[in-house]
Amino acid sequence: MSRLLRALICAVALSAAACATSTTTFTSTWKAPNTQPINRAGKKIAAIVLTGDASQRRAAEVYLANDLTNRGALGVTSYTLLGFDNRNPDYARARLKENGVEGVVIMRMVGKDQHTWSDPGGFAGSAYASFGSYYSYGMALSYSTGSTHTETLIAIETLIYSLEDDKLVWASTSHTTNPDNLSHLVHEVADAVAREVRQQGLIAR
Repeated sequence: MSRLLRALICAVALSAAACATSTTTFTSTWKAPNTQPINRAGKKIAAIVLTGDASQRRAAEVYLANDLTNRGALGVTSYTLLGFDNRNPDYARARLKENGVEGVVIMRMVGKDQHTWSDPGGFAGSAYASFGSYYSYGMALSYSTGSTHTETLIAIETLIYSLEDDKLVWASTSHTTNPDNLSHLVHEVADAVAREVRQQGLIAR
């Protein structure tokens, strides 16, 4: 997996419906003081996914740009305007502006944690009654994957910028549990961000 996330803009097309099966939770959020609600309709928003893997960046930006478009904005992929290797912020800002981009959504993966544990199903069974019975039971489990579970937790940083003001208007760090793939991760984080910014009054209803 690569990195993701870093900025959005003053028109972060975020009007998503709540996802009942969401596994994304926020560990922190921030909103710029005195920020007025943003009307995202028709605003051109650039999707930027920060990763050193060009193929993953391309795929993730397509997912994110489509998601923004589906929410009412005009999502565009940044790699089509900026390429993959340009690190000059002044050039990037000027290039986006001359293409009518009003805001930017940047995603960056800031952490990945994976752990495995065994689920014995409780401690009251006969296998736990004595040392001898548990020893043989535990040894059998040690050589079996039947009761072993692995959980992957992905931490994503999301920043929302107004390109016109060159100003950060909203930021968050979120955790997503066991995303199926890159598309699922991007869309689920976008859904969670959409709900959160609406609740905080950043996006006009």
